[in-house]
Amino acid sequence: METLSKRTVAEAVGTAFLLAAIVGSGIAAERLSSGNVGLALLCNAIATGAALVTLILVFGPISGAHLNPLVSLAFALRGDLPRSALVPYIGAQIVGALAGVAIAHLMFGAPLIELSDKIRAGSGQTIAEAVATFGLLVTIFGCVARNATGTPYAVGLYIAAAYWFTASTSFANPAVTIARAFTKSFAGIAMADVPVFIVAQCVGAVAAYFFAAWMWPRVRPESKSSFS
Repeated sequence: METLSKRTVAEAVGTAFLLAAIVGSGIAAERLSSGNVGLALLCNAIATGAALVTLILVFGPISGAHLNPLVSLAFALRGDLPRSALVPYIGAQIVGALAGVAIAHLMFGAPLIELSDKIRAGSGQTIAEAVATFGLLVTIFGCVARNATGTPYAVGLYIAAAYWFTASTSFANPAVTIARAFTKSFAGIAMADVPVFIVAQCVGAVAAYFFAAWMWPRVRPESKSSFS
């Protein structure tokens, strides 16, 4: 197993690249789409999904490529991540996410950090975040249980699709949500809407955790004797 320091750096760098992809592609899409919001969202979704596949393939063997505090928490509760690694993972993800926003701004000549004024409020968006996060965690748990090698592709495809079928465009990640409050670009979210999004994401994650425990029960070593 890799050292904790190497794993946390992988989480930080991976999350930074994820946010650079989300924010950077949003800025590029908005500038190049001539005001066509649908086209901008399509470009943003494709770039984000493709980046996720790549990042999970690259950093998965090192840290698991959680890139999401709720994914790390869920795996810690399952016993797949040492509890001692949880806080370093989450800290690395948040710091990496903020760094990714700043890097995207530097690449596109925007201010290093700027508070978003993009309102994302209402019951529909709140429900959408719970649904998006539930779907993401179920996708991960289901793949890990039955088809682990397909996880990077399933996650990337799910997020690209969820950009379109959820009213919130599927943040589904507290670190991503916090970081996107610091950009006025296409991907931004007003700081006032961040807490509600994160609460909804936590609700969706809890529901997914218990659903996955029922749908794909983990077999304990002592219970395998009937077929051994």
